[in-house]
Amino acid sequence: MSLSGTILRLFGWKVVCSVPDYPKCIIGVAPHTSNWDFILGKLAYWSLGRQAGFLIKQEWFFFPMNLIFKAFGGIPVKRGKGSSLTDTLIKKFSETERMSIAITPEGTRAKVSQWHTGFLHIAYGAKIPIVLGAIDAATKTIHLQKTFFPTGDTDADMEAVKAYYRPFTGINRDNFTV
Repeated sequence: MSLSGTILRLFGWKVVCSVPDYPKCIIGVAPHTSNWDFILGKLAYWSLGRQAGFLIKQEWFFFPMNLIFKAFGGIPVKRGKGSSLTDTLIKKFSETERMSIAITPEGTRAKVSQWHTGFLHIAYGAKIPIVLGAIDAATKTIHLQKTFFPTGDTDADMEAVKAYYRPFTGINRDNFTV
């Protein structure tokens, strides 16, 4: 048993995984309603013996936090005009043999009605699957049980992704909506 799995179990959490360890994938993580989501997600993925990077605002990359986030697979995101993170990540996926990145479609812990579509565009452009990872606070279960292959129809793809996440409950229940 891994240390990560033991820590999760000590706090009453379990991980249910039925998806393969893809060499390249996006891991969509929802509901994203708390800073604990990051810790739970990292521990869950490590408990499976898997590694994944994650996107984080560039503003968090200051000393000493930059050292911690980099060690955990953090990829700083410069927000604003003039740069295409989507294109950069598609290119990065094409240049590497193994890479997984966790992305929260909601983009924030606050309640939002509009989810970001970048994860769909990246997966479609890079021709890689999306593992739909759900953190369900109601059952204290982290699910990695569904693989989604985007079709290129962003509206239909987003509706299918949201439909998957609808039954799950975030840590801060009032902050999650699909």
